[in-house]
Amino acid sequence: MSSFLDKLTIYDILLYILVITIAINVHRILFRPYQLVRNVGDVGYITDGRNKREVAVANEIRKRRRAGDVPPVYPNGWFSVLCSWELKQGEVKYVSALGQELAIFRGTVNNKPFIVDAYCSHLGANIGVGGQVKGDCIECPFHGWTFNGSDGNCIDIPYSSKVPEFARIRTWRCLEVNGEIMLWFHAEEEEPDWFPPEIEGIKTMTFHGYTEHHVNVHIEEISENGADLAHLRHLHSPFVAAGRDLRFTFSWLWKWFQHDWHGEWRVSPSDKHVGVLKLDHSLTIFGKKCPVLTTLAVEACQIGPGIVHIRFHHPTLGDTIMVQTVLPMGPLHQKLVHSMFTTWRIHRPIAKIIMSLESLQIERDLMIWNHKMYQSKPMIVKEESTLVKHRRWYSQFYSENSPRYSTRKETLDW
Repeated sequence: MSSFLDKLTIYDILLYILVITIAINVHRILFRPYQLVRNVGDVGYITDGRNKREVAVANEIRKRRRAGDVPPVYPNGWFSVLCSWELKQGEVKYVSALGQELAIFRGTVNNKPFIVDAYCSHLGANIGVGGQVKGDCIECPFHGWTFNGSDGNCIDIPYSSKVPEFARIRTWRCLEVNGEIMLWFHAEEEEPDWFPPEIEGIKTMTFHGYTEHHVNVHIEEISENGADLAHLRHLHSPFVAAGRDLRFTFSWLWKWFQHDWHGEWRVSPSDKHVGVLKLDHSLTIFGKKCPVLTTLAVEACQIGPGIVHIRFHHPTLGDTIMVQTVLPMGPLHQKLVHSMFTTWRIHRPIAKIIMSLESLQIERDLMIWNHKMYQSKPMIVKEESTLVKHRRWYSQFYSENSPRYSTRKETLDW
């Protein structure tokens, strides 16, 4: 072995490093799922050269932007708080969302997820930070109080001979479906009257990864995009290679290559909490359709305020499913996630290209959302009547005690 190493030259070592690097990257491209995370300030803002960090620009614009007369900020419905793969058996995670502080853990009995208030009812320790999973229970890291994940009752206090009946912690209704851990939120604490459906065929499909974008906008405006057909024909018409920066997207250089969108949005006749968008997409080159690879039939089902199931059908490649979830991290801060599943006909490298192109289209919307003001009484024309229908439909997810957005600044004056 030593004689072999003695014969190696610096060029041999560099060659081995190069081969290993290429092998690692080929493996990543061909086999590993796609992962793209855009945090606040990464995209959707124009830096002015004065700030070294984009997040500083994002915060500056967010402070001076007029929010408008926005609807309640946390609608009632099911929301994805974590992807299933993010929570291993016996693991606990702390999540702040919907104006709540949550501890989410996966039990070791039936691999079932549970959601409880993060702050222990004893002395307020954050159970999501250092809590220990004990079967289907969670143990507080401060004093060892143990709470049942199903009903929140305290089942053990290590230094007490008796557990008081009132010792408990709040639990949240949750379920796991389509690779998502879902939480039910309702301002009036009502039980759910609908549930997110399992997507037909998703268990036989291949998961290819996800994109995650953080955006400063009211949650309803993301959903409203589905009913805004006019914006598709304008904002998303320039060829995807034109990029995400709207200062350059509409350049004459891209007029020869356009996305063509036609469709309709309506409320589902069978489920009042579901809105359906149907689209036909094709590419045009110099005004002529290129139907071979670019013709797509798209159906997007908006299920409640925070879930969209998107099915892309291609006559040759078959179906691709995109699961879109929106989680309010704050009153005007949303986490937007897209997870992709395909049939066997679409292999990993192609799926990654599709996801990166889809991400570019989303980031065009981000540049609009991050800077816009909510118009409670917009000036619209008759061709945009679906916007009125959508707002009327979305209003069902608000109730009397739904939290409102406040610009009032809290001070320490007394």
